[in-house]
Amino acid sequence: MSTQRTVVIFGASGDLSSRLLLPGLGSLLAGPRATAVRIIGTGRSPLAAGEWTDRVRTAFASVARESESTVESQGEIGPVAAETLATTQYVAGDPTDPAHLRALLELAGPAPVLYFSLPPAVTTSIVETLQRVELPEGTELAFEKPFGTDAASAAALNKLVGSLVPEENVHRVDHFLGRTAVLNLIGLRFANRLFEPVWNAEHIESVEIVYDETLGLEGRAQYYDNAGALVDMIQSHLLLVLALLAMDAPATMDAVEVRSEMARALRSTHLYRGSAIAASRRARYTAGIANGRVVPAYAGEAGVDPARETETLAEVTVEVGTNRWAGVPFTLRSGKALGAARKEIVIKFKPLRHLPSGLHGGRDGETLRIGLNPGELSLSVPALGVDGPYTMGQVFLDATLPSSAVLPYGEVLNGILRGDPLLSVRGDVAERCWEIVEPVLDAWHTDEVPLEEYEAGSDGPAEWQTARESAA
Repeated sequence: MSTQRTVVIFGASGDLSSRLLLPGLGSLLAGPRATAVRIIGTGRSPLAAGEWTDRVRTAFASVARESESTVESQGEIGPVAAETLATTQYVAGDPTDPAHLRALLELAGPAPVLYFSLPPAVTTSIVETLQRVELPEGTELAFEKPFGTDAASAAALNKLVGSLVPEENVHRVDHFLGRTAVLNLIGLRFANRLFEPVWNAEHIESVEIVYDETLGLEGRAQYYDNAGALVDMIQSHLLLVLALLAMDAPATMDAVEVRSEMARALRSTHLYRGSAIAASRRARYTAGIANGRVVPAYAGEAGVDPARETETLAEVTVEVGTNRWAGVPFTLRSGKALGAARKEIVIKFKPLRHLPSGLHGGRDGETLRIGLNPGELSLSVPALGVDGPYTMGQVFLDATLPSSAVLPYGEVLNGILRGDPLLSVRGDVAERCWEIVEPVLDAWHTDEVPLEEYEAGSDGPAEWQTARESAA
């Protein structure tokens, strides 16, 4: 077995750690690439040793219950996870106190991973304190999204982090890049003779990247009311999915090449037609019933400040100004408390310029749908005989994409533990994602784009649906 690595989790007592980070690690430890790690949790909140161990065990067992293996199907953790559980510790303290940080690093040993599961402001304070502490050689730093609160703060944080460790030891986490369906975009794009030759503005009419949820706020007001749908999803996640869709082929599948091509695509990305007002829409849900559950109005949720006018549904259209993509609208949308969970990429191909005389029916082009959760592929193609022997219609070719037992956070953590930043966001890309959306944020803050409303459980504002149908 290779040398065991230690992961120090800042903000370990928080929701994200229990809900996503620890289960993701548990899924990795249950898989074929498992190597035991040591976990040290830390936070301001005191936790008894047994309470912390129970949290870790519960997170690992939640993954085991979903496993198909006979050993773990009863909710029992496997041997590697058990080894990790046996050595885990929790150390309460002030993360901005140099003495506390030195004690954590001494406890962690060589080449630790410092994982910041915290809001940007707290993370920045800890990183500033780390300037006064000697880090062990090989230290890896991992940061939860959002990285910074705007382009300027992201750049400042990048400068601070760069004074501590080299860029290849920095992991700005986006668990979307660990999703099997998102990773499959690489194979779909670059190992596929069918799609790669037509993956350009000559053949594609429009692209949609959508992540709509039926869930409402779910007690996350402290974070979400300061972020909103635009920052929480579009800035943090969907722009990176766009980068994978729009980038050119990397020379090799290593971190330098792939992340460089993603960066080039995003450097060319700007608001469609250059107008934040014309290219964006925002809305907030009112009371209703979503997915069979009564959802109170967002403005009345506990912890929400209605005066902030935080949006729960955001839509932004951008363009990738390259020879491959110029003129193609990419619409990024995400919202909460909607009538259907729609999590997909929709690539609409242009119809043929001409059909032979005598063929009837619609001339719609092909549409490719790529499910993000779950991973599904659907291609609708024009075909004869749907409504008559010479009448055009659409038929559907459907497939389920391969899945992985390792959760997205597990895939990202695997890269961090191996020191491979392929699935991590590069510093300049983190800044660029903020730069793309900042004109929209500015227009929203000055009320140049109205905050509309939609009933929870609906598809969004009725005017949006009417506009979509008119465009179709």
